[in-house]
Amino acid sequence: MPSRTHRYDAVVTWTGNLGSGTSHYREYGRDHEVTGGEGRTPIFGSADRAFRGDPSRWNPEQLLIASLSQCHMLWYLHLAADAGVIVTGYVDRAGGTVVEEADGRGQFLEVVLRPDVTVAAPAMIGPAHDAHDRVAEVCFIARSVTFPVRHEATVRLDAPT
Repeated sequence: MPSRTHRYDAVVTWTGNLGSGTSHYREYGRDHEVTGGEGRTPIFGSADRAFRGDPSRWNPEQLLIASLSQCHMLWYLHLAADAGVIVTGYVDRAGGTVVEEADGRGQFLEVVLRPDVTVAAPAMIGPAHDAHDRVAEVCFIARSVTFPVRHEATVRLDAPT
């Protein structure tokens, strides 16, 4: 297949002007909205609480982890279907670690995905585990970051009803 280029856009609008703009570090809110057209529901964002943000809103670090988790899940489901694995449930409780330097700069050290996958038959458990390893080769987002993205997957058999 020839290579293709895809373009993705987002609009981030700052909503945290408390009246005096950025007149001082402590005088403005970190609130913002992320939109993307086509009638999508806005994502309400802020900074992490540690950086004067609103903890009830998504922060960029959480959104990056969510993007990695979503990409892994979507590719995983594709690879599982191709391998004849019937996935009946999938929940990922992903987490990441960021180090902040003394001068305020920082970066992710790693993200760990913890998918809990349920499959339809005992013979599918092994191939279901194998599909996780192949995701790293194809997930666009994981292939684009400079820090390790690991997975600690659990695969179990669907309980009969």
